[in-house]
Order: sequence, then structure tokens, then C-alpha cells
Amino acid sequence: MSARAYTSGTQPSAAWRHCAPWAERLAVSLRAMGREVGGITARHLDARLSAAAVPAELAELADTLNGMLARLEDSFRRLSNFSSDLAHELRTPVSNLLTQTQVTLSKSRTGDEYRDILASNAEEFERLARLVSDMLFLAKSENDLAMPSREPISLADEVSSVLEFYEALAEEKGIVVTLVGQGTISGGRLMMRRAICNLVSNAVRHTSPGGTITVQILEHGRSWIELQLENVGEGIPAEHFPRLFERFYRIDFARQRQSEGAGLGLEITKSIVRAHGGEADVSSANGVTTFCLKFPA
Repeated sequence: MSARAYTSGTQPSAAWRHCAPWAERLAVSLRAMGREVGGITARHLDARLSAAAVPAELAELADTLNGMLARLEDSFRRLSNFSSDLAHELRTPVSNLLTQTQVTLSKSRTGDEYRDILASNAEEFERLARLVSDMLFLAKSENDLAMPSREPISLADEVSSVLEFYEALAEEKGIVVTLVGQGTISGGRLMMRRAICNLVSNAVRHTSPGGTITVQILEHGRSWIELQLENVGEGIPAEHFPRLFERFYRIDFARQRQSEGAGLGLEITKSIVRAHGGEADVSSANGVTTFCLKFPA
């Protein structure tokens, strides 16, 4: 046998003898990690792998798995909260419909009475329809809200259209509404109008009688365009700011007044703004609340 053949035949064996302990240690660690990950259930998503307990070569894998577990834990938590909140929001209108129907069937009534009851039931059905529609919209937004088409949008024109729609309600409360400035962005017109409508509706609802609503459109060079909506009313305590754009979140005084909203409008607005590459924020002091929407110019 030649020296070359002998060398080529013995080197793999020598290399394997050198690497075998290291490979065996990795195999043992991988099996241990597999057992640990396999034992994690939906009820124990807070469990994490200890990076210190695995070889350095597997530390990155352990960190990756821990990151995945953290994302799963957050998703399950949000899903659980969402299911609980949705059940709560659906329970009231469904219960109202059931009770009213049972009372209606308990005795004979006149045609006018039946019409009044059906009209009342129709309002509850409309509330349910709006809730389901909003939930479908938010479900889509969680998977990257699709922009059907982009076109130049005059924010001043869109705000004017929305303010005109709410003009009667504002006049009924003696609210003075002012629009200042202009600016154009690129985006989905219907989506943008929905975002603005949510803010204006919220402002009209919470502005004190005889108060003011001011909408300003500010251009920050060629970088950003800002839409600010300021209203004088109840004000919002600072502790509510972090959760104000969350799904179903409503401030206590809004709940006590049995507000018609389901607590989805602000999250929908934020989702739309994000789909346009922008940001949504809120501030409040001395009874003056300001919502700020920022968009790329």
C-alpha cells in the first residue's frame, strides 16, 4: 500500500477520534433541549431554556428558541385577552336581544308596539354588525394591512368632509370646530377617511357643550405631515395613555356613560396610520386632549 493511500485511509479515523467526545456532548445536549422544549405546553409558555446549561456552540440556538417561546407567549396572551373581551362585548347586545324577544312573545301586542320593538332590535343588530366588521378589519391589520391602492390624498379635503358629516351633532352641543392648514399624503382614501372619522367622532362625543375642536395640518419640511386634533372636554388621565389605542379599551367614565363605541375605533385608527408608515400618539392636560397622526410626506 502506498504512503498516500495509507494517509488518506487513516486521517478520517484520527479526526473522528478527536471529534467524537465533542460530537457526543452536543448530541446529549440536543436531546436534552429536545426533551425540555417538548415538555413546554400552552399553559407553561413562560418556561425558557437556560443558555448557561448548554455548550457554547448551542447557546445561539437556545436564544433563538427562547425568542420563539416569548413570541408564542405574547400571542397566546393577546389571543386569550381578545377572546375574553370579545365575549364580553358580544354578551350585552345578544342578551338584550334575547330578553327583549322573550318579553315581546310573553303577550299579544299592537302593530305599533311590534314595530317599536323591531326597531330597537335592529339597533342592536347594527351594533353587532359594526363590531364584527371592526374585528375583521383588525384581524387583517395584524397580518400587515393591505393597501388596496395608493393615491394623493388632501388631508384638508378629507377632514372637511368628515367635519361636514358631524356638523349637526357639533352644533347640537354648541361645539365650535376649526380646521387650519393643509397637506397631501399618499395612501388609501377610504382607509384614511375612516381613521379621521374615528377621531372626530370621539372628539364630538367627549367635548364639553360649548367647547371647541381644532384640527391642524402641519407640514414638517419634506419629511413628515402631521394631523393634530385637539378638543376641550373631559381630558384623559396620563395613566390611560399606554393602553388608549388597545383593543376594547375604554376609560371608566366612557363606560359609565354607556358609550355606543365598542372601544375599537382608536386601534383601527392606529392600524391605518401604521399601514401608511406613520405614527399615532395622544396627550392630554388641563382638559385639553390632542391626538396626533404623523405620516411620511
